[in-house]
Amino acid sequence: MNISLETITALATPTGRGGIGVIRISGPLVPQIAHTLLGHLPPPRYATFKRFVDSSGELIDQGIALYFPAPHSFTGEEVLELQGHGGLIVMDHLLKTIIQLGARLARPGEFSERAFLNGKIDLAQAEAIADLIESSSVQAARCALRSLEGEFSNEIHQLVDKLIELRSYIEASIDFIDEEIDWLADGQIIENIIELIKKIANLLAKAHQGYLLKEGMRIVLVGEPNVGKSSLLNCLAGRETAIVTPIPGTTRDVVRDQIQLEGMPLHITDTAGLRETLDPVEQEGIRRTQLALQEADLVILLLDDRSPDDHAQAHLLAQMPMPPLVIRNKIDLSRHPAGLSEGGVLYLSAKTGAGIEALKNYLQEKMGLHSNPESNFMARRRHLEALQRAQSALTMSLTHAQFSNYELLAEELRQAQQALGEITGEFSADDLLGQIFATFCIGK
Repeated sequence: MNISLETITALATPTGRGGIGVIRISGPLVPQIAHTLLGHLPPPRYATFKRFVDSSGELIDQGIALYFPAPHSFTGEEVLELQGHGGLIVMDHLLKTIIQLGARLARPGEFSERAFLNGKIDLAQAEAIADLIESSSVQAARCALRSLEGEFSNEIHQLVDKLIELRSYIEASIDFIDEEIDWLADGQIIENIIELIKKIANLLAKAHQGYLLKEGMRIVLVGEPNVGKSSLLNCLAGRETAIVTPIPGTTRDVVRDQIQLEGMPLHITDTAGLRETLDPVEQEGIRRTQLALQEADLVILLLDDRSPDDHAQAHLLAQMPMPPLVIRNKIDLSRHPAGLSEGGVLYLSAKTGAGIEALKNYLQEKMGLHSNPESNFMARRRHLEALQRAQSALTMSLTHAQFSNYELLAEELRQAQQALGEITGEFSADDLLGQIFATFCIGK
């Protein structure tokens, strides 16, 4: 337990008029503050209707008081919650009185930070609190709640436990090199590493889906000049974000816009047309297109449906860092039916809007809006990076295991364990914690 000598307080509900305003207090001065404000310390975990008075006995408000003794509270400390009328003056007067009695105003996220430092929740659960508050869809809220309840953390802990078991055998074989360890000799270690790699890959896929629900999908539109990339961006955005002209090469820089799809953000980048050119400005635009492709979650390759040039399509596909969604645009001119074909090619018209609903449905599927939220967790970029580092270390450890390089194998397993531990906060730097909790609401 990380026992703090300071008592903190904050308004836990939005500032302004409201039916109810909630103030939280956490720290060692809670019993003393309760005696002054309420006349006595309320019974633990019982909602008690009380009068709230200042140090001179003057009435401030009346409402519900809830007391949670340490360590059985959210922060692990003495906690008092006061639920009064949500008027700006009333809440401000009550908050100032609590500060006069020895508390200080909490920093953003400090209640959750204390819960983490006191072992009540791990770092992934703490982040899930903020993610739950900021959820923009029912699916995102459910994923955040699963992380808050510890399901993501439990999967991490199971992987760490298996890694610790593996490390204990490997390091024992290094310390007692003259002993024959059947477990190493019969290839079981390789089987266990392969199984761990599979589990991390599965967890990474679920975490990535949760990440898309939280952060949104980064989509890059690419294709030759004048295939309708800017028209598609404007069609999805519902406004004229990009300039559209019949002249090829109109877009020479990346144009970014953010739209909402069923409450989830889509970050769409329109890029310069990919073609051979001597124009230095257009060349710079194409270079920026290549950079944008490296950061994409989804690449959309646009083709003109009137130009069945398979060689040109193959040339464009070869430049993609991932398999793209191929869209054949301008079906208003080619007369091709709108929709997604069995081959995975989407036919639409950015000009008339035909096929746009099919595209939106495809994007919703990609983001997990139609998937079973019970299988996903809310995740952040740092979680994905940590899982990828663990996966990479385990892949390297497999090579060392095949050649019986046990010292290097042990080091890779240690690196994998440390990467996973960063997710739950077992290994975390103070500056990382400060950055994470600074993004929280005050009072959380």
